[in-house]
Amino acid sequence: MSTNMEIGQVLRDRYIILDVIGRGGMGLIFLAEDNRLTGRLCALKQIRHDQDIPENLRTQTREQFYREASVLARLDHPNLPKVSDYFSLSDCDYLVMDFIPGEDLKTLMDCARQKDHFLDQDEVLQWAAQISDALEYLHNQDPPVIHRDIKPSNLKLTPSHIVKLVDFGLVKQLVPEDLTITVIQGRGTALYTPLEQYGGDIGHTDTRSDIYALGATLYHLLSNHPPPEAKRRFLYPNALQSIRQFNPSVDPHVDEAILWAMALHPDQRPPDIRTFQKGLFSGLSIPFLRPYDHRANRKLSFLSTSNDRLLVGIVAFLFIVAIFASFF
Repeated sequence: MSTNMEIGQVLRDRYIILDVIGRGGMGLIFLAEDNRLTGRLCALKQIRHDQDIPENLRTQTREQFYREASVLARLDHPNLPKVSDYFSLSDCDYLVMDFIPGEDLKTLMDCARQKDHFLDQDEVLQWAAQISDALEYLHNQDPPVIHRDIKPSNLKLTPSHIVKLVDFGLVKQLVPEDLTITVIQGRGTALYTPLEQYGGDIGHTDTRSDIYALGATLYHLLSNHPPPEAKRRFLYPNALQSIRQFNPSVDPHVDEAILWAMALHPDQRPPDIRTFQKGLFSGLSIPFLRPYDHRANRKLSFLSTSNDRLLVGIVAFLFIVAIFASFF
């Protein structure tokens, strides 16, 4: 039933399915009308559970979904879609959110590039201010909420010029040491994913992972060039170029702040979103080597902790896989 829905089908005697507006590995996103509130449109995020998974694991996953969906339902910020409901039908769970009209930032960037233009820096910085405010709100929750899949296509510009951070998918919880951190999404999208996130849910991801993804997103929007993947940058330290090499109209302090956010090692990034805002909007002096300087990313002093050694072990594994793949 849940995976073969038809247009016009009603879920939970309330949500009338109007269209499929998104697809992903875990399920679909539907546009629906709320028949209890005439004219209200909402987005239903479907999360499908594989029947081949052992029943006890499916039960744990669904319990986790309800526990963390309740966290999302408590969030209230103008740059986040409001989660209003969540429920299960058959082998699927559903998250009901506000439907956000408008174009995503990737579409706007692609249109500008096709015209051989760049997006206006001031406009991009206005979007960045809204996104960073939303992230500051998420990161200051108790426990902190981490999105982990910030990218241009997950940012929508509404007709009223408000940017919304969308696509709150299946949530998971990490428990690094004594701190429980609520995270949203899985491993993210490669172009915008920091190196520590490649290891999956092993306790390395924190708020600085969102800062990296935001920096990579702004890099793409201002340069019209996708940022090189973090694993490629580890293998080729000079792969990340200055934004101004593509778009000289970008202010130097904006360029430096974004590249600071994209440092490979979390300790070399801004420690929090507020510090990143100061660098981006106020020209805060970068307290160490610029992230695009390959010497900064080749420093080995970060091998002092077990977490960092494990991070480097993950990268070494990726390097071996890359070498092996080159022979096939």
